[in-house]
Amino acid sequence: MEILTRRLSLRPTLPSDVPALFAFLGDAGAMRHTQHFASLRACRRHVAGHEWQRRRLGYAPWTVRRRSDGAVIGWGGLFEDPFDPGWGVELGYWFAPAAWGQGYATELTGASLVEAGEHLRLPELHAFARPENAGSCRVLEKAGFERQRYIPELERHLYRHALAG
Repeated sequence: MEILTRRLSLRPTLPSDVPALFAFLGDAGAMRHTQHFASLRACRRHVAGHEWQRRRLGYAPWTVRRRSDGAVIGWGGLFEDPFDPGWGVELGYWFAPAAWGQGYATELTGASLVEAGEHLRLPELHAFARPENAGSCRVLEKAGFERQRYIPELERHLYRHALAG
């Protein structure tokens, strides 16, 4: 199912999307605040793990396309991490550097909150951000996420957003 926002198209990730995603998810500099993938194969495995979760739970990160030209500019949304379980439903987003600073993360976050609260009826969401990633911290706080605590082993702040459910 595709979700359209003012400027974005959000849809389940197809195998054919992975090379475009790897262009930034495999870039250590672009992903300096999170993990990056050393190979296209590792990226495919990661995406496939999340798509398995979509089939099981009904949600996983979307491929984010710019509506104006169809370009793949990001990957993100709601997920339960199949590789680091136990944090509950999370919101995450990863964007190509050319898409940074244009409000796309805020737009994706808004669509994710609607999906989580109105459609999935989730009670809460979690998110993580490194303290030095000021832009991401700002996006989360603007959207109503509250910083809970710093997780030293992850080197990230844990955020929580209570939803009406």
